[in-house]
Amino acid sequence: MGAAFDVAGQSVYKPRTFFCIMQKLSTTLFFSVLFFAGCKIEQPLAPPQPITAVPEQPVMMAPANVPPKPVAPPWQDLVFPTAQTGLLSGDLRVFMPANPAHPDSGLFGTVRNGAKGLSRFHEGLDIAPLHRDRRGEPTDEVHAVAKGVVAYVSSVAGNSNYGKYVVLLHNDPVGAVYTLYAHLASLAVKPGQTVQPGAPLGVMGHTSSSAIPRERGHVHFEIGLVNNERFAYWYRAQKLKPDHGNFHGQNLTGVDPLAFLRWQRQNPEGSFRDFLATQPAAFELVVIPAHALDFFRRHPALWEGAAWRAGAAVVLSCTENGLPLKGRLATEAERRSLGRTRVAVTKIDAAVLGRNGSHLVTPGRRGWMLGQSGEHWLSALCY
Repeated sequence: MGAAFDVAGQSVYKPRTFFCIMQKLSTTLFFSVLFFAGCKIEQPLAPPQPITAVPEQPVMMAPANVPPKPVAPPWQDLVFPTAQTGLLSGDLRVFMPANPAHPDSGLFGTVRNGAKGLSRFHEGLDIAPLHRDRRGEPTDEVHAVAKGVVAYVSSVAGNSNYGKYVVLLHNDPVGAVYTLYAHLASLAVKPGQTVQPGAPLGVMGHTSSSAIPRERGHVHFEIGLVNNERFAYWYRAQKLKPDHGNFHGQNLTGVDPLAFLRWQRQNPEGSFRDFLATQPAAFELVVIPAHALDFFRRHPALWEGAAWRAGAAVVLSCTENGLPLKGRLATEAERRSLGRTRVAVTKIDAAVLGRNGSHLVTPGRRGWMLGQSGEHWLSALCY
C-alpha cells in the first residue's frame, strides 16, 4: 500500500522506500526459486554421435550433380589386430573357441548353439593370445588394422557383452567402415584420436557383462558397416539401456573378417565396396519405409537405379546377419507382392542362409517371413 494517515486522520501519500521495494523483490525471488526447484525440467536427448570417418576426409553425400571426391581405400597397409600372424593359415588353434568341443566356434557365422539347441550367429572373430603372464592373463597388445579415427570407447566392462571395447572408423569408397576390438583389459586411446596401422588400442583381456573365464581371454574383432545414424534415437525411444549411442552392437553389422582378409591379400588395392560386391545375399525383402534409409545416404554406392521417393517400396538384398549389400526401388510386381503389408520376404538363398543363426527370417505357413529378431532389426534400420 502507498497511503498512510497523519495524526489528524487525514490520508497522505508516502512513496515506497528503497528498503520496502527490495524486501518485496527478495520475497518474490525466494518463492520463485522454491517453485522451479520442485519442477522436473525435461532435458532434450543428446544428439547421437555422427557416423563420419577420418576427419581430414569425411565421407558424406555429395550435392546433386557434383561427383564425390575420390577416396583411396585405407587397406593397402592392413595389419592384423594382434601379433598373431597365423590368421590365414587354416590352423584353428589361433582362435579362441566358445566351446572347446567345437574348434570353429571362434569364427564368424552360425558356428554356435544357444539355448534349447538353437543355432546362434557369431558376428566376429575371436583371436587367441600368444602371451600370458604368471597369473594366466593375456598380455597381447591389440592394434588398429588400418588408418582411422577412434569413434567410440566403452571403458566400463559391465556395460556390454563386448566388455571394454574400441570402435574405429575408416574411410573407404563405400563410406565409413567400422572395425571393433572387444573384451580388452585396458585401453590406450580416446575418442577423436587418429590412429595409424598397428597403433596400440589396448591390451587383450576377457572383460564382458557376462563372465568370460581367464583361460578364454581373447580379442573379438569385427569389420563392417554402421546401420543407421539415427539408431541412438530409436534405442532411447524404447528406453533401453545401457546406451552406447550409434556404436551399440545392434547398430553394427559385420562381415566375415577372414573372408575380407583373404580377399584383401589378393586385392591389395581394392576397397571394401569391391569386397561387398563379391558377397552373396542370403535373403531379399520388399519394404515401404517411412522415409529414405539413412544407410544408403551414407553408402550411396550400394544403391542402384533411381532415387527413392515418398511412398515407394524398396528391395533390400541382405547377408544372413542383415547387412544390406544393395538396395533399389521395387518393381510394380514386387510392390504388389506386399498386399496389405509393408514388408515381405521375397527370396531366400538356402545355401547362403545356412543354419540361419541370426533368425532374422523364418519359415512360416505362407513362406518365409521376418522373425521377431528380423522385425527388431528392420525397425532400427528404417527408423
